[in-house]
Amino acid sequence: MIKYIDDFRQEIPAQRTARWIKDSAPAQQIQIMEVCGGHTNAIFRFGIRELLPRSITLISGPGCPVCVTSNQYIDTAIELAGQEDVIIATFGDMIRVPGSYSSLLKERTKGHDIRICLSPMDAVNIAQENPRKKVVFLGIGFETTAPGIGVSVMQAHSAGCNNYSILCALKTMPEALAALMESEDVHIHGFICPGHVSAITGLAIYEPLAEHYHIPCVVSGFEPTDILTTIEMIVRQIVSGKGVVENQYNRAVKYQGNVKAKEIMEQVFTPCDSTWRGIGVIPGSGLALNDTYREFDALRQFSIDLPEEKETPGCICGDIMRGVKTPPDCRHFAKTCTPENPKGSCMVSAEGTCAAYYRYRE
Repeated sequence: MIKYIDDFRQEIPAQRTARWIKDSAPAQQIQIMEVCGGHTNAIFRFGIRELLPRSITLISGPGCPVCVTSNQYIDTAIELAGQEDVIIATFGDMIRVPGSYSSLLKERTKGHDIRICLSPMDAVNIAQENPRKKVVFLGIGFETTAPGIGVSVMQAHSAGCNNYSILCALKTMPEALAALMESEDVHIHGFICPGHVSAITGLAIYEPLAEHYHIPCVVSGFEPTDILTTIEMIVRQIVSGKGVVENQYNRAVKYQGNVKAKEIMEQVFTPCDSTWRGIGVIPGSGLALNDTYREFDALRQFSIDLPEEKETPGCICGDIMRGVKTPPDCRHFAKTCTPENPKGSCMVSAEGTCAAYYRYRE
């Protein structure tokens, strides 16, 4: 394992690639969007921006699953947490995401049963251990987490665990990237495609995007030479007038992806429209439980009355996730909005753009 880290942190290869980019990049301004929050953190951690010519700008996209979860979803989870005999099970970061009026963390201090899980199967175990309670797992994420959540539903179905359900907000990446390309105020010349998502999906999901918009799409690893090599590959495409899908991260990502994981997703889920925080509804960008497993949909099991949804005044998380603004443009950033007291979702998760800017700010 150390080999797969150290080999991609060698200073000389990184410097050589950075020099090639500086010498070969065209004079016109190029904006490259890294979609994954893991890439955003790595870019800051390894000082990648400082190695690039001024003509290349890296912008951060909607690649943090916690960040893109809508206010309405958080409001729904809070409403469920307040109902009798309900246990909310969730990944850790979700507990701190602000909704319209509160957060799950604040609701837990009021005595509601809200538990942090490391995996969806932990939530199934909680349901089996508490047969008189209704356990709702907050099913968020992209194609990376969808197979595990699907397995938990299949397991609950097989075990007759009818007190388990999913509040599903799973999202898929290709539709979001296409929506960004259709936006008039977003100007992207290349995508650094997410490594973890691509390990599940494979490369084919990006081919319609590259073909339709004639834009370079390169799947990248997370080490310094990974990211610099990916940028080099994008620049080479731009210089030569290409717009195709390439795979820099071939040690972890295969063209066909994880076939078994994709089969699980197809067995359990069906595409649906999905709301992205600050962006709005993107058609076909979500996953919902299909007819076979619809009984595990929390929205079908509970009656929910939500307050009017609202955003934090002045929060620009939506613009940040679309790449049209950066965290320092926000009047809350590093003042009233910090990781300890987040006003917007981008400051909550370690993968959030605001959190990365805050952690590595000068």
